[in-house]
Amino acid sequence: MTGGATTAGGPALRWTDAHCHLEYRPSTHPQHETAPQHETNPQQVDPFLNEVDSSAQAGVFRLIDVGTDEQRSLLACTHSARHENVWATVGLHPHDAVQGWDWVEALAQQPDIVGARIVGVGECGLDYHYDHSPRPLQQESFAAQVRIAHNTGLALVIHTREAWADTFAILRAEGVPQHTVFHCFTGGPAEAEECLALAPGVMLSFSGIVSYKSAPEVREAARLCPMDRFTVETDSPYLAPVPHRGKKNTPAFVSLVGQAVAEAKGVDLADVAAASWDNAARLFGLPSGMPVST
Repeated sequence: MTGGATTAGGPALRWTDAHCHLEYRPSTHPQHETAPQHETNPQQVDPFLNEVDSSAQAGVFRLIDVGTDEQRSLLACTHSARHENVWATVGLHPHDAVQGWDWVEALAQQPDIVGARIVGVGECGLDYHYDHSPRPLQQESFAAQVRIAHNTGLALVIHTREAWADTFAILRAEGVPQHTVFHCFTGGPAEAEECLALAPGVMLSFSGIVSYKSAPEVREAARLCPMDRFTVETDSPYLAPVPHRGKKNTPAFVSLVGQAVAEAKGVDLADVAAASWDNAARLFGLPSGMPVST
């Protein structure tokens, strides 16, 4: 069932993709897995607008375009200025901590430079799976961006992989921002409970991984997560949900993530759509109504 379809006699579902990377350009450091190669449509003159519009046709009316370094953050800001369905975050991914993070706060505090609507700091955090940057630098970068989230009042978007203990230690040392989300949550029930216990404003964001047969622990985390403490995301172009796994991901698939969460929780898809819509609005300070153009 797609997010834009109607339920039996009911209204169309509406979705927020709480974490995506629009107009993807290959990185030397894949964040989770290599994005599949795909052919470019010669008639697709503006891939960004095409992706946003196709997402809206699937019922995805709000997209959070996430920055991972200075160039990608500026691109996300440009996207948010171009389309009312798109909001931006600015941040430095742990893979690229060696690049330095001084620019993050300056950009977050001066969105008018590009007319952007910036709603978050990150994605930032720790990644001990790849270790593309030295761990001490990752930790310094993460702590600095936690402080930036505090200073700006923006949501903190966390990436953590095989680094739970240090992630929790830094958050406790710096203080947990009022609005914080663990993006692409990959832990199990124990990690989910510890995340949620950090502060009332902490949320878990579930990606296509929740639909994978190999991730029962993520489904168990989704099952126990309260209805007011989660969002859904694609992390596109990575991690396409079943049945599209292995293909290029797109925000239009976020309803499939929602379906997997609904099945894990034993609730209706419409309930997951409504809850995740409201939760994303609260997390990022988004309007609760529909965008004007829709």
